[in-house]
Amino acid sequence: MLAEPLEGEIIATARAMATEVTIKIATPGGAHEHDNSDEAVRTALEVFHTVEKACTRFDPTSPLMRANASPRSWHKVPAVLYEALREASSAHQRTKGRFDPRVLEELIALGYDRSLAFASGDIVTPQRAIRRPGGQRRGPWRPRFRGGSLEVLLGEAVDLGGIGKGLAVRWSSRALASRMANYMVEAGGDCYCAGVASDGDAWRVGIEDPFHENEPLAVLSLRDRAATTSSIRLRHWRAGGELVHHLIDPRTGRPGGEDLVAVTVVGKDPAAAEIDSKCLFLAGRQIARTASRQGIAALWVDATGAVGSSENMSRYVLWQRS
Repeated sequence: MLAEPLEGEIIATARAMATEVTIKIATPGGAHEHDNSDEAVRTALEVFHTVEKACTRFDPTSPLMRANASPRSWHKVPAVLYEALREASSAHQRTKGRFDPRVLEELIALGYDRSLAFASGDIVTPQRAIRRPGGQRRGPWRPRFRGGSLEVLLGEAVDLGGIGKGLAVRWSSRALASRMANYMVEAGGDCYCAGVASDGDAWRVGIEDPFHENEPLAVLSLRDRAATTSSIRLRHWRAGGELVHHLIDPRTGRPGGEDLVAVTVVGKDPAAAEIDSKCLFLAGRQIARTASRQGIAALWVDATGAVGSSENMSRYVLWQRS
């Protein structure tokens, strides 16, 4: 996501969750109500570091990976991880299994067992066999929770990369909401826009063109809405000579999204929108039918560069590349 700064905005940034996090506070009409916003902004940025520390799979000592090490045992976990796992379980049920965080083994088998330097260019990793043969579907994921003691029993190891950033944007936004009405939180393709920008109009957010990263594909007008993008523009590599990416289809255990490169979804909640963008990506050539049937506001780009969108997306689009 790209958002052009306007005169009078207060901007703060931080590096977390392998991406640049940006918070913009709008001051429409030159208002001074946000003069004491520093503490709220610091708290909002710290949310991303807290989520990363608890939920990363790239640190074997993280609370998530300690639970993953023995998923059939109960583990007491930090509150942020407990809530993230509860949200992942709810998303799994809501999507009838189309979102499934049990793709850790598949990602590791493709060589994505550490943070890869995608921006550096071509990446080649070995490809390893997985215990679950491709195409063999799992049953429903049924983790167990003890709310009073913040304990979880995962059942199987999980990766929270498909929901963690959206949750961080949600929780960061809530940290700001009690202090101000007009702000934007953005983190590597996921954003939430509250109220209005400094010009008094809705926030204008550009969707990156996956084939021309410095040019927008479209410009959205958002007010009290989230926008998230699932894309393979950056996170792709060669595993054992095969071109692969990080969006794993739980039905096959393989990278999915036939012929798609990027999908953007607009919704009320950033975590839910992040889930929807990933599920729509995995719909591949059926994305138009799926988005229409589910009433999702979506815009997508296929491997030829062609752009498509759902009817519900039109209300948010200010401009789109012809």
